Amino acid sequence: MKNCSYNPPIIKQTGLGFLNRALFLAAIFCLISIALSAQKDSTTDKFGFKSLFKNKFDASKPYAAQLNPRAVSFVQEYMRKHTKSLEKMKLWGKPYFDLYDGVLTQYGIPKEMKYLSVIESNLGAGVVSWAGAAGPWQIMDFEAKRFGLSVRNPDERMDYNKSTHVAAKIMRELFAQFNDWLLVVAGYNGGAGRVRQAIKKTGSRDFWQLQYHLPEETRNHVKKFIATHYVMEGGGGWTTMTAAETKYQKENTPQSGNTSLLSAEELANSTEILIAGRYQSLILANELSIDIQQFNRWNPGFEKTLASGKEYTMRLPNEKAALFQAKKQAILGASLRALLGSN
Repeated sequence: MKNCSYNPPIIKQTGLGFLNRALFLAAIFCLISIALSAQKDSTTDKFGFKSLFKNKFDASKPYAAQLNPRAVSFVQEYMRKHTKSLEKMKLWGKPYFDLYDGVLTQYGIPKEMKYLSVIESNLGAGVVSWAGAAGPWQIMDFEAKRFGLSVRNPDERMDYNKSTHVAAKIMRELFAQFNDWLLVVAGYNGGAGRVRQAIKKTGSRDFWQLQYHLPEETRNHVKKFIATHYVMEGGGGWTTMTAAETKYQKENTPQSGNTSLLSAEELANSTEILIAGRYQSLILANELSIDIQQFNRWNPGFEKTLASGKEYTMRLPNEKAALFQAKKQAILGASLRALLGSN
């Protein structure tokens, strides 16, 4: 048992009843400690999904309103194509999800990480990838052997219970390195070494900051996980929100609804930057040589939101992001001067 190294003494006939009781009580204490530890570590408040939410998740508030706007924007097309099938999976996949919940909790892994199995294999036990990964968690043979699973006759990677224990151990190792579950998803797909390299190059542990230093397949893998997480945990989007949730969403993320108007290509070739201050759209577009009509379509409510004192998640073409960072103070200064002049 984890963290319980109890070596019983050699039991003599004398005092046998007392020693048996002592052993029994020690075992009970150990089991209780493990259960409490798992309960404490299990992230019911979604701690550790730092890149997924704007702030620490608050279960009393609507899920969708707390999502990082960058997370929403990258998954609209995926949600459009897969929401129906994922909603059906909530029903037919319940036995698998129940099993996952039980095992993941034992290792202090948040239950939401069960959705990694959805994007790895669509919960299919017999799935084998071109690289040789197998089972519902798509475990490579060397990882399976490292944790004592047989990979032939039978291939225990295809056993839901055994493979989930191994997947949980791998995820626990990755989280110990990266301390963020989106980076765990990236490491699970592309390898911990690539994630470490991306962190070293950018100096950041925020997925949105380091994503372009990861392989495209890994970036997409994380975004599929986000979309699946959103559909399964957040109710699927605006159409399933209550009136109160819709009001909260509009008040707190006034620009988030525009992403449904963008094509998959536009989403893929653009990036989002969180800004604050009285930026003027025309000045910003001119300084960055961006078509003002495109900028306004990508950033509805831009000036109104900033004028109210709120932050705004601005969308720019990928190739303009670095230029904005270099000129943002100058652009803000010119915007303020124009604003004062008009007044």
